[in-house]
Amino acid sequence: MEQKDIKRLFDFPRFQLANHPLDVSLATKFDGKWKTISSAEYVALADQFSLGLLEMGLLQGEKVAIISHNNRYEWNVTDIGVLQCGAVDVPIYPTISEEDYAYILNDCEARFCFVSNAELYQKVMNIKDRCPQLQKVFTYLEVDGAPNWNEVLAMGAKSSAQEQLKERMAAVKGGDLATLIYTSGTTGVPKGVMLSHTNVASNAIDCDDRIPVTSGAWALSFLPVCHIYERMLIYLYCRKGIPIYFGQSLETVGDDIKEVKPHIFTAVPRLLEKVFDKIMIKGSELSGVKKALFFWAVGLAEKFDTQGGSAFYNFQLGIARKLIFSKWQEALGGNVTAICSGSAALNPRIARIFIAAGINIQEGYGLTETSPVISVNGASLKEKRIGYVGKPIDHVQVKIAEDGEILSKGPNLMLGYYKQPEKTAEVIDSEGWFHTGDIGEISKDGFLRITDRKKEMFKTSGGKYVAPQLMENIFKESRFIEQIMVIGDGEKHPAAFIQPEWVFIQDWCKRKGISYASPAEIVNNSALISRIQEEVDRYNERFGKWEQIKKFELTPESWTIDIGLVTPTLKLKRKNIIARYKYLYEKIYGHAPF
Repeated sequence: MEQKDIKRLFDFPRFQLANHPLDVSLATKFDGKWKTISSAEYVALADQFSLGLLEMGLLQGEKVAIISHNNRYEWNVTDIGVLQCGAVDVPIYPTISEEDYAYILNDCEARFCFVSNAELYQKVMNIKDRCPQLQKVFTYLEVDGAPNWNEVLAMGAKSSAQEQLKERMAAVKGGDLATLIYTSGTTGVPKGVMLSHTNVASNAIDCDDRIPVTSGAWALSFLPVCHIYERMLIYLYCRKGIPIYFGQSLETVGDDIKEVKPHIFTAVPRLLEKVFDKIMIKGSELSGVKKALFFWAVGLAEKFDTQGGSAFYNFQLGIARKLIFSKWQEALGGNVTAICSGSAALNPRIARIFIAAGINIQEGYGLTETSPVISVNGASLKEKRIGYVGKPIDHVQVKIAEDGEILSKGPNLMLGYYKQPEKTAEVIDSEGWFHTGDIGEISKDGFLRITDRKKEMFKTSGGKYVAPQLMENIFKESRFIEQIMVIGDGEKHPAAFIQPEWVFIQDWCKRKGISYASPAEIVNNSALISRIQEEVDRYNERFGKWEQIKKFELTPESWTIDIGLVTPTLKLKRKNIIARYKYLYEKIYGHAPF
């Protein structure tokens, strides 16, 4: 089987089996032990699962929902098994509300649903009566009283519908709908993004030259596979013959990295920021010469330029890498050749320091609607720019509209929004250009830079425009600030809600002899407020007077998915944040939000 033969998503594991057969294709940890399946087992299980679905009467084009708390080989087998039947799978985030479950399951008219555990099973069963199309809910783990996915495999093992399956598979074309992915959305109800086999397959193939790993390497996967970012890369790894080890959870990432020692993994900026914060705290706990060397190395890294430095600078950096940064690399397992960062803007300072440390961070850009990658930085220093999201990948075009909006087109562009042609027409113009909603610019040498979200830019009462996302990313360079939201639409001046970086704040309080009982108590501490004011003043200097944050308030809790302040991909839900901290808004401006 050749690469040109990959036209459907279920061709990927078959390509691996034919060209890079692996003893370990997918690996999941259960009760402290790794459960692995080979390339041959992957294809055989997917076929068996497809046959089981056919025995249950699954028709072409029907929808099957998948919900899992963690990545696992069963998810991938289900994915391939559903697609081979000519059906459509609907991955759903495990963290959304029951109301969102009911909306999505009804909107897509899912006939079957597969969930990972008892908690998710109960969550779906609570709203099943409101979903008349949903016939049965299966679990991956054994749950008392719940149908298990092994029942589908057992039906497949006894099936004689092999010829029917072959016919179904042959009937699937690249342009057919493969998956419906409901965007988490920062506002409004979720929209179902329709992605074809070609959309996702082309993206996995066209990103190939940006990923510096080959057969013999292995990957760690812990970001939710229900997000197209991680899922596309799993197809890419599959085609390249790279074994994939699934992390146990986002909470165990550090331990999983140390155990698996991956050559590549994907991360969101927030995760990299947390890793960096922990490194800096450990550095602060050093003393004497060791502490001085640590911060000398970090200071040196802050001056790093991908376009090269002087011979003396490079000599110093070599020493810093040997004495200090080698320990950072060891903390990441010692094998990492690439960390792919996406889903939100990466703090340029953190990217600069990691790259200087010899840790290859490759920041990219895309949306669910573009399957997802539009552009990504390469592995070599010549192929990357700090603060930019790389050059467009093969076969994807990008241009900047007159108002600064980034437009894109290519084989990765979605079929449209499910059942919402009017919404589709709002984002895809008559010439086929997708309007991303992001504001950006392209450098002379072709690198794309994102400056803000079009809808999030606001105007003060003095008529001055403010780009909050650009500002927020810079203020988050402070070790005191974990999250920040710039506000001020229609007001005299910008202000901000700030969620402090609690781990660092605790360490800071200890060093300053300040009592720390809880976040709710410490946000009112005058010494902390004064110290954060210093940070705000320092970063304000990078902006024009009309943009500078004049007032801020500290929020007494973390901004989490559970309380509805960020999306599953950790983007700010701005309206929700303003609503939750309405009292702080009134404290800043003297009146309720408009």
